[in-house]
Amino acid sequence: MTIARTKSRSKAVGATASLRGRFADLDEDKLRGGYYTPSKMAEWLCSWAIQSASDAILEPSCGDGAFLEAAARRLQALGATPTKIARLLTGVEIISAEARSATERLRPVLGTSAEKIVRNSDFFAWWQESDQPAFDAIIGNPPFIRYQSFPEPHRTRAMAIMGEQGLTPNRLTNIWVPFVVAATASLKPGGRLALVLPAEILQVTYAAQLRSYLTDHFSRIDVIACNELFFENAEQEVVLLLADGALSLASEGNDCRVALTAAETVADITGSKPALVLERAEVKTIRHDSEKWLKYFLDNRQIAFMRELRAAATTAPMSAHASIDVGVVTGKNEFFVLSAHQVTSLGLEGYTTPLVSRSAQLKGSQIGKADWKSLAEAGDRVHLLNISHVQAQKLSAKLRRYIEEGERKEFHTGYKCSIREPWYLVPSVWVPDGFAFRQIYDFPRMVLNASGATSTDTIHRLRSKGAKPERVIANTYTWLTAASAEIEGRSYGGGVLELEPTEAERLLMPAQLNGAMPLAEVDQLVRSGRLDSVLEENARVILRDHMGLSATDCTLLKGVWTKMRDRRNSRRRGVRRAAQGDAA
Repeated sequence: MTIARTKSRSKAVGATASLRGRFADLDEDKLRGGYYTPSKMAEWLCSWAIQSASDAILEPSCGDGAFLEAAARRLQALGATPTKIARLLTGVEIISAEARSATERLRPVLGTSAEKIVRNSDFFAWWQESDQPAFDAIIGNPPFIRYQSFPEPHRTRAMAIMGEQGLTPNRLTNIWVPFVVAATASLKPGGRLALVLPAEILQVTYAAQLRSYLTDHFSRIDVIACNELFFENAEQEVVLLLADGALSLASEGNDCRVALTAAETVADITGSKPALVLERAEVKTIRHDSEKWLKYFLDNRQIAFMRELRAAATTAPMSAHASIDVGVVTGKNEFFVLSAHQVTSLGLEGYTTPLVSRSAQLKGSQIGKADWKSLAEAGDRVHLLNISHVQAQKLSAKLRRYIEEGERKEFHTGYKCSIREPWYLVPSVWVPDGFAFRQIYDFPRMVLNASGATSTDTIHRLRSKGAKPERVIANTYTWLTAASAEIEGRSYGGGVLELEPTEAERLLMPAQLNGAMPLAEVDQLVRSGRLDSVLEENARVILRDHMGLSATDCTLLKGVWTKMRDRRNSRRRGVRRAAQGDAA
C-alpha cells in the first residue's frame, strides 16, 4: 500500500498499518484500508475545536501524532508555551511504535516537553481509570473496526462504557461508536468535539442511538460532507463531525441545532476558515427517533415534502403491498451455485432449482422462463444445488462424490454450512413473486419473476401480500419510490446504494395500486435503456392522475431523487477515476 502525498499519517478510518500492528491476530480481510488524514484537515479541525491557549485537549487514538502536532501548533499560536502545552495536551495510542512516533513528531514543536503527552494505552482502559470529564476539546479520527474483529478485553471495556452512558450496543456496532460516546462523556460543559467519522453515522441503524445521544449532549452539531472523497484511492466515505456546547447534563428535550454542509471538494473546506464554511450550513429540523440523517443532504423544502408524503393517506410503504426477504444464503456459492455444464458433467440432474445469481442477469422489469433458459445456455451459473430432505436419505453415487469433494475442500467448515445438519441442505429455498435489487447504481429496480427461479442473497426476494405481483412491481417505477430509496438506503464511498429488506419495505408507493404503465411495456423500455420514459409516463398516470400530485410536486420529487442519486454517483465516478489513475 502506498501512503501518498502527505507527511501526515494520522489514522483515519481504521488504518490498516496501525490495526495490523495493534491486532496482529486478526485476519487481513477483517482490517480496513489504510487511510490517513491530510495535515490540512487536521489543522482545520483543530483551528475550530481549540478556542483558547488554556484549552485542555484529548486525542483518543492519536496514531503517529498528526492531530497532536496540529493541536500543539494551534495552542502555540494562541500563546501557550511548550511547558503549558504539555500540561494541556493528551494523546492515547495503544501501539507502542505509533506512540513513540507521535512523541518524536512533537519534539520539533515542544522539545523535551513532548515526552509528557502520549499515553501508550488502550483508550477504553485509560478512560475508565481517568477522571472524566476533563477536556475542553477532543479531536481526531477513531479506528473503524467491526464488532467481531475487535479483540478482547478492549471490546468488553468499550461496550461497558456505552452501557454506562445509557446506550445498548449490539453485534453490528462498529468500534468508532464507543470512541465517540467516551469522547463526548470526557468533555467539560461547553466543550467541543471535532472528529473524522465514517458516513455510516448518517445512515446505519446501529448508529441511531448515537445520533440521539449526540443531540441530547450538545447544543449544536455540524456535519460536513464532501462530494470528493476525503481520502485518495479509498472507497470509504467519511464526514467531519463538529459538535459544540457540550451539556453538563444530557437532556432528551434539548433543542440541539443540527446542520449539514455538503462541499464539492476538500479544498472548499480546508481553503476557508471553519466559521465561513459553517455559515453556509442550513439548519435542519431533526427527527432522530425515526429518520436517518442522510435525508439532511436535502434542503428544508425537500425534507418537509418527503415527510408530508410519508404521512399522506395516498402513500403507503412497500410493506403494505409486499414483503421483502433476503435471497438464499448458501454459505458457499462456489459449491452450491452451478452452471448447466456442471450440472450435467457432475450428474446432478434432479437436484437443482433454477436460480438468479447476479443482478446483472435481470435486464428488464420482468424475467421469464425464456430469459432464464438463455442465461443457462450462455453458461451462467443459474442452477442452485437444492437437495431435499427426502433425497438426502438416499444420495446418488455421483451426488455423494460431489459432497465428499466439497468436504475435502472443507466447505462444510464454513460458518453457515457448519450450523446446518447435514451441511449440504440449503434452507429457505422458495420461489418469489419478484426480485428487488439489493445494490443500486441508478434506480431501485423491482423485477417480476415468471421464470420459476429463486435468487442468492445478492438479490432480495419479493412476495405480494394479495395484489397481483405485476401491479405491485409496476407501481414501483416512479420518482416516489426512487426518492424514498435514496433516503431509506445507505451509500458508501464507492457510490452504490444498498437496501436491506427492512429498508426496502419502507420504500414509498401509492396506497392504492390504481394504475401504472403495463409491465410488459415497462420491460421493453427498461431493456432498451429508456427508464426515464417509464418514469415520465408513470408520473402522469400514477403520481398526478391517481395520487393527485401537482406538476410542481412531481418536479420536486424528481429533484429529490436526482439530487441524492447524483451525489453518491459523483463519488462512484471519483473512485473510478482514481483507480484509472493508479492503473496508468
